[in-house]
Amino acid sequence: MRQEKKRCERRRPDDPMTDREKKRAELKISGMHCATCAVNIEKSLALPGRAESADVNFGTDTARVEYDPSATTLADLEKAVRDAGYEVIHEEATIKVGGMVCATCVETIETALKALPGVLDVKVNLATEKAHVIYNGSLTTLEEMRNAIEEAGYQYLGLAGQLSLEAEEKARQRDLDDKFRRFVVGFAVSIPLFVLMYVPLPISMHQLSYLILVVSTPVFIYVAYPIFRAARMALHNRTLNMDVMYAMGTGVSYVSSLFGTLGIVLSHEFMFYDTAIMLASFLMLGRYLEARAKGRTSTAIKALIGLRPSTATVVEGDAEREIPLEDVMVGNILRVRPGGKIPVDGVVTAGESYIDESMITGEPIHLLKAQGAPVVAGTLNTNSILTLRAERVGKDTVLAHIIQLVEDAQGGKPPVQRIADVAVSYFIPSVLSIAIISFLIWYLVLGSTLLFALTTVVSILFVACPCALGLATPTAVTVGVGRAAELGILIRNGETLEVADGVNSVVFDKTGTLTKGEPAVTDVIPLGISASTLISIAAALEKNSQHPLAMAVVKKAHENGMEAGEAEGFDTHGGKGVSGRVLGESVLIGNRLFQREKGIIIGSDAESAIQGLENEGKTVVLVSVAGTLAGIFGIADTLKATSSAAVENLKAMGMNVAMITGDNRRTAGVIGKNLGIERVIAEVLPAEKSEEVKRLQETGNVVAFVGDGINDAPALARADVGLAIGGGTDIAIESGDIVLVRDDLLDAVAALQISKKVMSRIRQNIFWAFAYNAALIPLAAGVLYPLIGYTLRPELAALAMALSSVTVITLSLSLKRYIPPARRYRSGEV
Repeated sequence: MRQEKKRCERRRPDDPMTDREKKRAELKISGMHCATCAVNIEKSLALPGRAESADVNFGTDTARVEYDPSATTLADLEKAVRDAGYEVIHEEATIKVGGMVCATCVETIETALKALPGVLDVKVNLATEKAHVIYNGSLTTLEEMRNAIEEAGYQYLGLAGQLSLEAEEKARQRDLDDKFRRFVVGFAVSIPLFVLMYVPLPISMHQLSYLILVVSTPVFIYVAYPIFRAARMALHNRTLNMDVMYAMGTGVSYVSSLFGTLGIVLSHEFMFYDTAIMLASFLMLGRYLEARAKGRTSTAIKALIGLRPSTATVVEGDAEREIPLEDVMVGNILRVRPGGKIPVDGVVTAGESYIDESMITGEPIHLLKAQGAPVVAGTLNTNSILTLRAERVGKDTVLAHIIQLVEDAQGGKPPVQRIADVAVSYFIPSVLSIAIISFLIWYLVLGSTLLFALTTVVSILFVACPCALGLATPTAVTVGVGRAAELGILIRNGETLEVADGVNSVVFDKTGTLTKGEPAVTDVIPLGISASTLISIAAALEKNSQHPLAMAVVKKAHENGMEAGEAEGFDTHGGKGVSGRVLGESVLIGNRLFQREKGIIIGSDAESAIQGLENEGKTVVLVSVAGTLAGIFGIADTLKATSSAAVENLKAMGMNVAMITGDNRRTAGVIGKNLGIERVIAEVLPAEKSEEVKRLQETGNVVAFVGDGINDAPALARADVGLAIGGGTDIAIESGDIVLVRDDLLDAVAALQISKKVMSRIRQNIFWAFAYNAALIPLAAGVLYPLIGYTLRPELAALAMALSSVTVITLSLSLKRYIPPARRYRSGEV
């Protein structure tokens, strides 16, 4: 089942099994402030004739919808969101258009752009030659707009300004400013009113009540207006949300005060004007703090987006011209000066400079890039001018893929979220029932005053808070996935986090994962000559061969600072070895059989050394000079620097560690022994690796497979969690559930540790949200009043409600500072 589910998730949109008639869109929503808001939007979108499916994420303020374009439009879906009482934030772009001469041109361009899916409004200005487009970026792109304009017979002259991120930030800031003003005004009036109730004044209570009515009414309307507006929209859509409860609470306080002032049914002791305003103010304060903290959960994705420069310098002959980034085409020659960001993925054509790739890989060491070296968008040129050819632009760049992957992961819901979703769906009816029952028991059964019974109702309505439940999972996922991306660990979706949390077995591919994937000289045993002379002679002959073992010998010479000399009469001998003359002497290099065929005597000491190297799983290469054995090389695929540390860390976490390889059992056994891996599965063909993973799963293990993402694709897909090792910025984004940007196995450990940390934080958040409501709702209902004479005042209930959501978000935000133990191990802190 796991495997089938994973295959479904990874199916491309153009897969034959995918319904071609359906479209998917993502809507950015403003105005959500509790988990029931998300439920209400989903209900509104799910009404007949609208979306076929909708997934609203309160933590990221987004709604992902799937709909049939023949039955509904994007405008209908946005109307559904607005009908529920919320707003949709659009992306905006101002495009410069050439070739317009009359009003008909304006109409033609507007018609062409409006025909694109996701374009909501177009206004073309003939005088300024600009088209202002409001669109949904998940359905259409600037490239498609460019094509539409050019196909209509006009020139696309670039982007005057793209306002997507700016528009979102402005909308968020406007919302924050509005909430700030409302709670400041509310407290500025309610606190003096509260004091006024206890200060002796030279006027009667009757006169005072009318004075307070006049002062408090406009303030109450101003502060509480968003609450009552949202409640009205919810009731209009026949749904219940927290605004309905809060409107009831503040409404009861204000209306009872009004009745007391006018002497209708109630007396002057029902003077709650200050309480009504204070309740609304606390609510605005809580939503302000919540919105402000929630905005910080997505700083990682904003930082990634901020890596993209807005312009690029294109080279045209001897001239340079600065153009908008969106206008860069594949094949353009670009120039990047010191301190500038690489605008697109490309290849260096001239110049040499050190590039800081830490923003992508997390690796602080700058890399030297010269002619022919690849560079990626968003990285920083540090010290010299580079000229490069654009290879991948726009959404095809590595940075764009990373941003998309992180956005998708942050928008997903791990299965644990279902607990909160179920709880939220029953929450408001349950709280309303408790409030009504509490009132009836206190007033009718226990005979308390109407004032006390109403106070318990208001306290219950305000202290109840499903928002903390709704925020528990999405905020932790958003921050955790963003933090992982900062560390060079790309997590595909929320479900991966939850599955990774349960992993108990980790299987490593050997070649290219635990080892470097290329042979290297590990042992040099000279016989009768110096080691340097042996290496120099062997390299002079071997540099004429392309065999991997020969290349390892030449590399050894370079590592020792030697220049390989010249050889004469080079010849190969059927895969057994090579021969030639170096410095006038006959030289033979090859295996034991080759040497013996040429009459070379191998003494007992040499035989013993050969046997020892072979027992260690190494390939032995013999060198003879002038008919005498002159030395022995031991060659093997060497371990990566962090392989042993990764295995050690995993064992410390209680993981079962296994290694799988196509190598022979002796070589594999030696590698496994060196790493401390007891379970070694050898002589396995690449296609059979997934079957070995399946066997482990059938014994009850939750398996993570770590491979290179190319040769190990079937095993990565079969595993419960596939971790694909990347090679710096040269990574295959689609290759695993978790993609490790750096070629560092400690990051595989760090990925599992981050998953466990995020899931632990989600469980803490959910526990806190349940515990908060379980403790304070009974307290607000007055269960302790008969014992100690205390019940929760409405003002304190509102304050507690405000702090509950902020507490959950703050707990999630602490993940921004999390450093996995494997990372601290790598830096030598542990």
